Amino acid sequence: MGFHGLDYYAIDDELTEDERLVRDATRQFVEERVVPVIDRHYQAGTFPMDLIPATAEMGFLGANIKGYGCAGMGEVAYGLVMQELERGDSGFRSFCSVQGGLVMYPIAAFGSDAQKEHWLPRMAKGQAIGCFGLTEPDFGSNPSGMLTRAEKVSGGYVLNGTKRWITNGCISDVAIVWAKLDGIVRGFLVPKGTKGYSTRTIHDKFSLRASVTSELFLEDAELPEDAILPGVVGMKGPLSCLTSARYGIAWGAIGAAMACYDCALTYAKTRKQFSRPIAGYQLVQNKLAEMLTEITKAQCLTLRLGRIKEAGKLRPQQVSLAKRNNVAEALHIARMARDILGANGIMFEYPIARHMLNLETVYTYEGTHDIHALILGHDITGIPAYE
Repeated sequence: MGFHGLDYYAIDDELTEDERLVRDATRQFVEERVVPVIDRHYQAGTFPMDLIPATAEMGFLGANIKGYGCAGMGEVAYGLVMQELERGDSGFRSFCSVQGGLVMYPIAAFGSDAQKEHWLPRMAKGQAIGCFGLTEPDFGSNPSGMLTRAEKVSGGYVLNGTKRWITNGCISDVAIVWAKLDGIVRGFLVPKGTKGYSTRTIHDKFSLRASVTSELFLEDAELPEDAILPGVVGMKGPLSCLTSARYGIAWGAIGAAMACYDCALTYAKTRKQFSRPIAGYQLVQNKLAEMLTEITKAQCLTLRLGRIKEAGKLRPQQVSLAKRNNVAEALHIARMARDILGANGIMFEYPIARHMLNLETVYTYEGTHDIHALILGHDITGIPAYE
């Protein structure tokens, strides 16, 4: 019968007509194009590359960037897109999040006019794919400890280092690589085919299997002078990108939770044990009530976050709160939904186990659950507790 969404508190009344249209169009796209194929790609460990042109045509790539062929959506509309895409699959949403929030955003915010003109229109059309090289094998939660180095040489720069857990890495036409130049973090555009630059796909994942995860290797990688992002110096650059991406994740987690709730509710109404459908038993109803409550709370929280962002008053710590809460609750909802389905909950016939495993990664990436607690603790007390 298709997915109709969950709106227990009439959130739709708080959305503009354009926002509802964007949400509904994305929902239809996911139902028609993503849901029918995503299980096959998840099992095979492949990304649905053939969906990239349609994704671009829908305006999902760099959706909240203005100009350069981008859709220029408002922040709430953009969030609703991320919600619906993750209802399809976290890995598919991650592709769009990285392309827009971690690659197109820093080019738009910190790039030169030439860099913007060269990359953004192509990326909005899906003709060029990007990745974001920050995390390293030994530095995830502490990115400022990165070992990747850039050296100024005649005519440009030479980069050396390794980046790991990079979404889109092996399918990217350009990587934004963060490296220390004279001890200060700077961003560099590293195009595919650059001498000394190579990638390797990370296989054998339980989670985000319909997403390309890679390592980037820079071995005396040679870049011209115009490869550096001129508009930012220091960790402010990558951290602002992470804030942008985490905002989308906060919305996306709601989509995964809604998918699990919808599946569990439908199943519980039709699955009979003892004298009636299991939806008629108190323990199942308690689980469904808890799912509904947490999804509704997340919707209210994230809509308010979007309005704050649209007003230009957003603080990174507010995004940490939403990312931390929504992903944790979505993972809890996925586990409860799996429990309602019993043995069927681990079958590919239903999306729950796929969402549950994907959310294990979403719980960790873009700042772990505990790191976001420390970000909030620092904001509350004024005392950093990272070390």
